[in-house]
Amino acid sequence: MPVDYMPRIVDKSVQEKLAVFGALCIEGPKWCGKTRTSMEHSQSQFFIGDPSRDFQNRKLASLDPGIVLAGPCPRLLDEWQEVPSLWDAVRYEVDRRGELGQFILTGSSTPTQKGILHSGAGRIGSIRMRPMSLYESGESSGVVSLQSICRKDFTNHLVGESKIEDLAHFIIRGGWPGTLSVAREDAYQVPREYLHQVINHDIYRLEGVNRDTKKMEALLRSLARNESTTASIQTLIRDISFHDGNPINRETVSNYLALFDRLFLIEDQNAFSSNIRSSVPIKQQAKRHFVDPSLPAALLGVTEEALIQDLNTFGFLFESLCERDLLIYAESFGGKLFHYQDYKGNEIDAVISFDDGDWAAFEIKLGAGQIDKAAKHLLAIKKQFAEDRLKGPEVLCVLCGLSHAAYQREDGVYVVPITALRE
Repeated sequence: MPVDYMPRIVDKSVQEKLAVFGALCIEGPKWCGKTRTSMEHSQSQFFIGDPSRDFQNRKLASLDPGIVLAGPCPRLLDEWQEVPSLWDAVRYEVDRRGELGQFILTGSSTPTQKGILHSGAGRIGSIRMRPMSLYESGESSGVVSLQSICRKDFTNHLVGESKIEDLAHFIIRGGWPGTLSVAREDAYQVPREYLHQVINHDIYRLEGVNRDTKKMEALLRSLARNESTTASIQTLIRDISFHDGNPINRETVSNYLALFDRLFLIEDQNAFSSNIRSSVPIKQQAKRHFVDPSLPAALLGVTEEALIQDLNTFGFLFESLCERDLLIYAESFGGKLFHYQDYKGNEIDAVISFDDGDWAAFEIKLGAGQIDKAAKHLLAIKKQFAEDRLKGPEVLCVLCGLSHAAYQREDGVYVVPITALRE
């Protein structure tokens, strides 16, 4: 690959999907690198959102999709959702040619199904792409593999001391590829501009309907205040009323949450149940997350210095950072990310489960002084699962921010700094 391309973890999945399906759709938030990655795997490109000559490409795609699809393959159709009928055109062309790896479609929003006649099942594969993990952006050494941890194949490592100022910077800046070359003191502007574009432009382009931007901003701020929590819609409504004095009803909140989801702005972490037939009552509320921790940080208006002075907020945003990376890493080898809560008061920050029923439990702690308590918490939960005759976690791990080593404790619990982890 050219030296100016920073490899992404999804590169392997892109290659695998193109070898199986006639077309591949790469979805995810804008500015996360979908187009750049797709260009690395394509032989020709067509940019539907190109504004030149009065958006001529968009008009051409609407009038004559056949011309758009003609070109060396794999052919990239960037921002295909601007012309939703292209989905059916791609599906039809894949069937007609009968060949694999013909097209790559990228999309930064999910269109309504209007105008799409067929699902593309069996012909069009899909991949979700997210902002960069710390390993992809070069801020994790990657000396510890998450996959190896889940397989209990672990070697202790000295990894060097992480600085709390750097962890705060990683949160404020986020995983947007375009911020890596921006001066540290200016990086906060990128997620703030991102949110401005979404609220004032992208939502209208998605629907063609003018929404109440003040209420959308109020909801986004409430989501930021409740980042990494299981806040219900009613909790969000009360929070908005208390902080903004802006009344908002349940239907509006639900509609706006659906819009944010379609724009890949939020991605909640679902609840985990180790045994669907268990008699132990499990809480099913998802944990709320933005797709990148820089977004709630921007909405809260925090700086690196402010985060360090407010360790409670720092902790929630650090958890968001870690769970973003865990999700990216786990999906690369077939894992799924959840959280766990039951009505006995047991909670687990992150659960990675596999199709064979095995699962691993992770507690996330910013400071080294919290590691011992977190490890004892994981061991107590594992013991509780055994007493309830449920399948417990195969692996226990404390994912931390400030530790100079990745190691396995005498009690079997792994301790790994997020700045040492990779897929």
